[in-house]
Amino acid sequence: VQLQASGGGLVQAGGSLRLSCAASGRTFGRYNMGWFRQAPGQEREFVAAISRRGGTTNYADAVKGRFTISRDNAKNTVYLRMNSLKPEDTASYYCAARSQYDSSMWYAGAYDYWGQGTLVTVSS
Repeated sequence: VQLQASGGGLVQAGGSLRLSCAASGRTFGRYNMGWFRQAPGQEREFVAAISRRGGTTNYADAVKGRFTISRDNAKNTVYLRMNSLKPEDTASYYCAARSQYDSSMWYAGAYDYWGQGTLVTVSS
């Protein structure tokens, strides 16, 4: 599956953005999806994950209550709604796909497919 992330941009602290990740092919519904982010000089870190049908989600503590992951399998798209953005949320955001949904959803190395990053910059 090929993934294409979009929706990044420059926003002031306290603002909102919605990222999208569009998948190619007809097998999108078979994949569990994750969002990760990577700031300059830092390791890629888990942000959120959602199961194949959207019934299960998980979030990093740093974004819990502010970010919401969702998906529309009819549109082959997964979303990340980001509210109350903070300067520390500044990073390139990546979507990723994997077949299993388990305790490794937080681990970037467990994912099989990646999209290119979309840059989110939050100004103070």
